[in-house]
Amino acid sequence: MSASNTGITKRGIDLLHDPRLNKSIGFTEAERRALGLIGLVPDVTESIETQLSRVLLQLKDKATDLDRFIHLMNLLETNQTLFYHTLMSDPTRFLYIVYDPTIGEACLKFDHIFRRPLGMYLSMSRKGHVKEVLRNWPVKDVRVICVTNSGRILGLGDLGANGMGIPIGKLQLYTAAAGVPPEGLLPMYLDSGTNNETYLRDPLYLGLRQRRPSTEELYAFVDEFMETVPEVFPNCCVHFVGLDRN
Repeated sequence: MSASNTGITKRGIDLLHDPRLNKSIGFTEAERRALGLIGLVPDVTESIETQLSRVLLQLKDKATDLDRFIHLMNLLETNQTLFYHTLMSDPTRFLYIVYDPTIGEACLKFDHIFRRPLGMYLSMSRKGHVKEVLRNWPVKDVRVICVTNSGRILGLGDLGANGMGIPIGKLQLYTAAAGVPPEGLLPMYLDSGTNNETYLRDPLYLGLRQRRPSTEELYAFVDEFMETVPEVFPNCCVHFVGLDRN
């Protein structure tokens, strides 16, 4: 088998670092030879069910659902296929962890449990340059953007940048429950500040450290966003969640 026969263009460590393509110890011997993976993974090939059994064992050892949420997000960042296989191995159990109700606690602590960026952060400080920002997203055929400014999240009020967990989680449901390919899904936070004094004082807070703007300013920014999306992603629909003007 040659690299071209696998349909994968990345090789070696670059392939293992791409969560969309990485199968870890699920790569076959032929794939390892073709893709330059010999020696970069343990010399055993495991089925996805065997890999799932390891994930379930690791989750069993976690003390809380928030700990399990963090572990699953780390899995998403390394092996997307195994992440979604885990979710659908027991949807009743795992959707409860990656979304409501555990997502509420995760959002409240989002800046403290943050590992790496997922999705896009579009700040009002980029007003007039929205198109340039959206073009930084590596996938050009985005089909759904789930976006929030986190003014009102799950009855928890103004969560500012911490509310980014909601669009991330909602789009995971699109894939896990409806089979929508994750490559075409884009979670996004429209950063228009926050009136939450706790977050404004927190040195680990991830958003703009300013109070929310007037309704007119916010809507002007949203208008620019909505006018720009069809230019950059012509096949995209926009799903607003938790958007609040105050």
